[in-house]
Amino acid sequence: MSAEKIIHLPNAAEVEAAKTSSRTLSKYADADRVQMSLRGSNGEADELVLPGHVLQIMLEVLSEMSKGNAISLIPHHQEISTQEAANLLNVSRPYLVQLLEKGELPFRLVGSHRRVRLTDLMEYKANIDKQRTQALDALAALSQEDNMGY
Repeated sequence: MSAEKIIHLPNAAEVEAAKTSSRTLSKYADADRVQMSLRGSNGEADELVLPGHVLQIMLEVLSEMSKGNAISLIPHHQEISTQEAANLLNVSRPYLVQLLEKGELPFRLVGSHRRVRLTDLMEYKANIDKQRTQALDALAALSQEDNMGY
């Protein structure tokens, strides 16, 4: 696989195949490794051994495909554009650029274009999600103290 991301929107036949495959593979979800037999349309067969974490990734891909969702695979070392980073954070591109310029998220310039490492972005997202959860927990605690009924 190249360093570029792969995006694919499944058709109806692929959605059904993903549902069936997901159900079959889910039986082995807790395995440290799984051995599989593959048979191509030409009848040729091969044995394949997958580490457990690869099986988990396959199950996640199949689960999303079975819902008709597009799939993106991006290597963690991958650098992404500001628009892709904004999309992953579900914010506008101008807002993301503000975060970069404030130093809240590291980036590098490639010519005049900013690039963000996916690992840095995912770490930032995890920190923001943690802060958000803590703030919601604090609000819920205050509500309970004031007998607000929720």
